[in-house]
Amino acid sequence: MTVLGDDITAFDQMRAELEAAHWNEWVLFHDGQFIGAFKDFETCAADAVEHFDLGPYLIRQVGAPPIQLPGGMVFTPAHALGSGRV
Repeated sequence: MTVLGDDITAFDQMRAELEAAHWNEWVLFHDGQFIGAFKDFETCAADAVEHFDLGPYLIRQVGAPPIQLPGGMVFTPAHALGSGRV
């Protein structure tokens, strides 16, 4: 399973409950366990880093639609480009 596989599975299994109780809030999962819900991303991320350092952990916004990139678009994280590339 992927590094975040247990967290994604736990989120999917709890989706209906989360949507009923925490719509539009940010939720944190770690090691397949629901840790908590937060009003904003910054608070959720700060709690994740405080308790789990660099992770891995899953942060999702409840009720947000999935993001889909067009087929011809390639996503490259900024940190992968290095300091001299854009």
